[in-house]
Amino acid sequence: MSSFVHLHVHTDFSLLDGAASISQLVERAKELNMRSLAITDHGNMFGVIHFQQACIANGIKPIIGCEFYVAGASRFEKSGTEQGNKYYHLVLLAKNEIGYRNLMVLSSKAYLEGMYYKPRIDEELLEAYSEGLICLSACIAGELPQLLLNGQTKDAEAFVERYAKLFGKDHFYIELQDHGIADQKKVAPLLIDIAKKYNIPMVVTNDVHYTRKENHVAHDILLCVGTKKLQKDVNRMRFDTEEFYLKSEEEMARLFPSYPEMITNTEKIAAMCNLDIPQYSVTELPDCLPVYEIPEGFADEKAFFNHLVYSGLEKRYGKISDEIKQKADHEISVITSMGFIGYFLIVWDFINWAKENDIPVGPGRGSGAAPSLPMR
Repeated sequence: MSSFVHLHVHTDFSLLDGAASISQLVERAKELNMRSLAITDHGNMFGVIHFQQACIANGIKPIIGCEFYVAGASRFEKSGTEQGNKYYHLVLLAKNEIGYRNLMVLSSKAYLEGMYYKPRIDEELLEAYSEGLICLSACIAGELPQLLLNGQTKDAEAFVERYAKLFGKDHFYIELQDHGIADQKKVAPLLIDIAKKYNIPMVVTNDVHYTRKENHVAHDILLCVGTKKLQKDVNRMRFDTEEFYLKSEEEMARLFPSYPEMITNTEKIAAMCNLDIPQYSVTELPDCLPVYEIPEGFADEKAFFNHLVYSGLEKRYGKISDEIKQKADHEISVITSMGFIGYFLIVWDFINWAKENDIPVGPGRGSGAAPSLPMR
């Protein structure tokens, strides 16, 4: 079995940036005899449940994480840094359920509070939600590599001191990558020196964006779609090499022959991550919807729901026949048995508010056919 673990992996849930499906990545990891595999999609956790299920089905230990976008200052400031960075990258992995819950909080707040080109977090949030997390300093777009490349050594040292204190030295790793990019080769000795100076462990990763090397063409086309460019365009976003694939342990060892401990550290991190996200069937899901506050005069949600249904039927049909009542009661019984009354009331509430405020709405179905139907 492989002792190397990929800890920096983007699936196609890294929208218009990752060109590897979860099933493709897991199947390839199994072919390479890998015990563990991480998911670290850009700025979101959309694929983690599907990823966990696919890994477990194939005898692979799933490691749940995310590559977050970190604001240069406060997440509330909608501006970039003095160097022109709108955000930096940072990889966070969940050790346990506490870490997983903190990942979810960080992801939600990134969208709700930090959105500026990308969903961003900041160090204030990291201080509040660092428990149960392992931090990697990320790729060349991370703050630490950028500071070192810009010659800001003192700022880089201050960064290392802050993050080592924030996550603990055993849970903060300086990340080393080599995709044949000039800046990576330039910054590598600087990262190694600062890690030695502060006794920070290092880990090697490959910034996986597609499964096999030959998939780089499809990935490049995907980047063109996301940036609205043509492949022939000179000045466009592109990956400089064809090395962003799921490499074998042997390939990774050849890249870093002088640092076998950095390979071993990937397995050490994997051993620290022991998260099992509870799996529920639809009928077993815990009550996670907001509680809908019903108006006075109704005993419970079902009573108010029935009132709305029959009020709507009277408005549309006038007289409610036995056939209409039978169909309505059947629909109500299905919705009730699934525990979806609260959900229907919440959706009704904001749709009703939109109509009262002359805001056009569709049928509320959420299907691909909805846009073709008449408004209101």
